[in-house]
Amino acid sequence: MDMEQSTHTVSGDFDLTMDELRVVARYVVRHAEDVLSVFEQDVPDDPRPRAAIEAAWAFINGANRTKLQRVTSLDAHRAARSAPSEAARLAARSAGDAASAAYLHPIAQAGQVGHILRACASAARIGEMEAGGDPAIGHALLERSRQRATPVLIDVLCRYPLATGGSNRVARLMSTLDHSLRRAADRPPEHTAASGTDARRRGCTS
Repeated sequence: MDMEQSTHTVSGDFDLTMDELRVVARYVVRHAEDVLSVFEQDVPDDPRPRAAIEAAWAFINGANRTKLQRVTSLDAHRAARSAPSEAARLAARSAGDAASAAYLHPIAQAGQVGHILRACASAARIGEMEAGGDPAIGHALLERSRQRATPVLIDVLCRYPLATGGSNRVARLMSTLDHSLRRAADRPPEHTAASGTDARRRGCTS
């Protein structure tokens, strides 16, 4: 058994335990499952996103993270690139994000936030498109995502800097959710890891 699996912790700018990674993967996969049918309706003969979701659940349910999560994540992202519509692309990418959540990196970079929240934002965007572009639907779905977030999920999120806003709708939705979850955080400063402390304190409110 390798050191990672024997200690159940991965280290970088801060620590992430396997249990914490499973909480993140569970959060992501629930959103990916919500929209999987959008992809499968458009591309019924492509099993790659569903396989990524199944790989995510294998890890969530206690299996070691292995190349299964890496390979199925890459396959789902390839399916996304060839999808015939924006909604199908976002759905397949969300499935890929669910599998890759097992390999969330403990480095204090804003880009890592996408591995936690991009599937949520993608599901909200798909909801908007299905409602004719109604932004109220997107924000309602973000509220559902906020309610799904556990204290452990928020604690992990707060170890990373804030996600930067982007030019596309998914990035903006993700940034909105990120801010909302951090406002809900009630993390004493002493819980902040030594490395990347300043970045994470700017990212969460107390």
